[in-house]
Amino acid sequence: MKFENNIEFAMQLDSNDPLHSYRMKFHIPRTPAGKDVIYFAGNSLGLQPKSVRACVEQELLDWETMGVEGHMHAKHPWLPYHEFLTSQTAELVGAKPEEVVNMNSLSVNLHLMMVSFYRPTKARNKILIEANAFPSDHYAVQSQIKFHGYDPAESLLEMKPREGEVTIRTEDILDRIEKEGDSIALIMFAGVNYYTGQAFEFEKITDAGHKKGCMVGFDLAHASGNLKLELNKWECDFAVWCSYKYLNGGPGAIAGAFVHKKHLLDMTIPKFWGWWGQDKATRFLMDHDFRPIPTVESWQLSNPPILQLAALRASLDIFHEAGMSALRAKSELLTGFAEYLINENNNGNIEIITPAEINERGCQLSIRAKQSGKALHSKLNEAGIICDWREPDVIRIAPVPLYNTFADVWNFVKLLYS
Repeated sequence: MKFENNIEFAMQLDSNDPLHSYRMKFHIPRTPAGKDVIYFAGNSLGLQPKSVRACVEQELLDWETMGVEGHMHAKHPWLPYHEFLTSQTAELVGAKPEEVVNMNSLSVNLHLMMVSFYRPTKARNKILIEANAFPSDHYAVQSQIKFHGYDPAESLLEMKPREGEVTIRTEDILDRIEKEGDSIALIMFAGVNYYTGQAFEFEKITDAGHKKGCMVGFDLAHASGNLKLELNKWECDFAVWCSYKYLNGGPGAIAGAFVHKKHLLDMTIPKFWGWWGQDKATRFLMDHDFRPIPTVESWQLSNPPILQLAALRASLDIFHEAGMSALRAKSELLTGFAEYLINENNNGNIEIITPAEINERGCQLSIRAKQSGKALHSKLNEAGIICDWREPDVIRIAPVPLYNTFADVWNFVKLLYS
């Protein structure tokens, strides 16, 4: 599409947007003056769907009136409650229902997956990760390496951009895997890098890793609900994600996990056992013979938090109704419009470090301010634009297709250069 640098064009895009009405399904925060903020922080915490309150209050009512009987007799019985989210979660990440489960938090799930898929040997004990991955991913992989008796200084491989570049070229990742893959036990990348907004090429990385005998997993914290994912097709071994960012599950929302179907019936894979991973038909016999559920549910440890599942369920209903293909199409337009306006109005102080190629980014744009970046971020916040600052010099914006508008983008760029 050929963009135009005026508010009338932005308003025309909004009037033609088939997803425009979805904004009405969310609570938009307001400024002290009573105006809607421009909320570009969905990559940190998604907005609250208006349907969440009713979903959560139903479970509160059933708890109030039934107590423990709610496990079997609530309007949505708690015992199988997580199963109510399974098909929509699978749809969201391009998986089969037996490959996905909502459980725990992201870092907990990452550790559980590495128990199963990081099995180092003397010859193959390294983990390959992007150098500027989110700190918690670094903490997790370092601690797993140490747990197995190896030294992160030797067993943790960091993939860095080329000198003078910000993002990592896929060709360099593939070359590194080809050269060092025989010593790599696990390749663990983000789906989208939190800082640069770079989306990695899942299928190419997975295929290259498997050809060298490596396990391949992804942290989808910034990818789930943002990119159109095909985890089953790409044959990733595992993936984990949080649900409070683009998935609008609420602060501290329950997280998700994927394990490819090829691993589900492999009884040789090590895993930590818990009550909720036990065969459902015999779970309440209370014996000590663990018989794993023949799905990814066997990685569950404890019964899940129902109120968190209820909040996430409200959002997944919206994603199911809108469809990721339509959301991704709007996302590409929103981010493309933002990129166009930023470049069109550029005063020399602003640089977009997120890749320009559509297939190498989601809806986030990372904007580097060469001078006074923190002051610029504060000015934007004071003007009613909610976006975030990442040290040392980046303002991150995420125009989310479910509730952001093209007018939001126009007004943001106007303030950015005012």
